[in-house]
Amino acid sequence: MKHFKPYTQSRRNMTRVSYEKVVTTDTPTKALTHGFRRGSGRNNQGRITTRHKGGGVKRRLRDVDFHFNKRGIPAKIVSVEYDPNRSAYIGLIAYLDGERRYIVLPQGVTAGTHILIAEDAPASPGNRLMLKNVPIGTLIYNVELKPNGGAKIARSAGNFVELIAQDAGWSHLKMPSSEVRKVLDTCWASIGAASNDEHNLVNLGKAGRSRKMGIRPTVRGTAMNPVDHPHGGGEGRSGRGHRRARSLWGRPTGKGQKSRRPKKYSNTFVLSRRRVGKKRTP
Repeated sequence: MKHFKPYTQSRRNMTRVSYEKVVTTDTPTKALTHGFRRGSGRNNQGRITTRHKGGGVKRRLRDVDFHFNKRGIPAKIVSVEYDPNRSAYIGLIAYLDGERRYIVLPQGVTAGTHILIAEDAPASPGNRLMLKNVPIGTLIYNVELKPNGGAKIARSAGNFVELIAQDAGWSHLKMPSSEVRKVLDTCWASIGAASNDEHNLVNLGKAGRSRKMGIRPTVRGTAMNPVDHPHGGGEGRSGRGHRRARSLWGRPTGKGQKSRRPKKYSNTFVLSRRRVGKKRTP
C-alpha cells in the first residue's frame, strides 16, 4: 500500500495500491479497448434503478475474455495492466497462433508466465480446466455456473472459491460468502485467486475521490422524512420505531437478516446457506 504525507487532513489517512510495483504498462491495447456509455444506475426510461451511482471520470472499456473458448493453445502473459472498470488486475495474453486477449489475472502471476486452457492442463495458477479435473481443496476463480456459460463467480480483487467435494457429476464449491453450492463438474474454472488482494485495504480519504469513481453519496434512512424512508421522522435523533431494520421499500436489510426469496430458482443448488451477522466465520 502507498501512504501519503499529511499535508491536508483528507490526505492524512488516504491510501492506494502501489500499482507501479505490479503494472507493467499504462497504455492499453487499442484493438481491445473501446468507448461505452456508463449506465449511472438508470434503465431505458431514464429512471433510477440502482441508487448511489452517477458521474465519475470517463473510462475506456477493456474487452476482457470470460468465455475462454480458445482451448488447447498455449498462451503467454505479455503485460499486467490496470482496468478502471474492475478491482483485479488484467493481463494481456498472446496465444501461440498470434491472437491476443485480456483476462483477469490470478495472484502471484507476472508477465512472461505461460498458461494453458485445456481439460488436461496442470493445476497451476492461471491455467483453466474443468472442475472434475481440479484437485479437491484447490482455490479457484473465474468460475462458471453453467457449462460454457462464461465465468460468473469470483472475478473481483482477492476473491476465490474453494472446491471442497466431488459427487455424482457435481462439484461442491464454497463461495466467498461462505455459502456451499453445487455446480456441474463440466463447468470451467481458473486456478488461483483473483489478483490485487490489497484492494480492500484502500482508504479513499475524501468524498471527492469517491465521486470521481462514480459513487454518489448515501443518505441514512434516519435522516429522512417518514414519507421517504421507513426509518425517517421523529423529533431529533430517534430510533427507527420498529424492531428490525428495513430498506427503503420496507424489506428486511442488514443486521444479519435473511433477505433471500424463499422460492428462488437456485435454492436446489445451495447445500449450505451463507453465515450472516457479525459473528460470521470465513
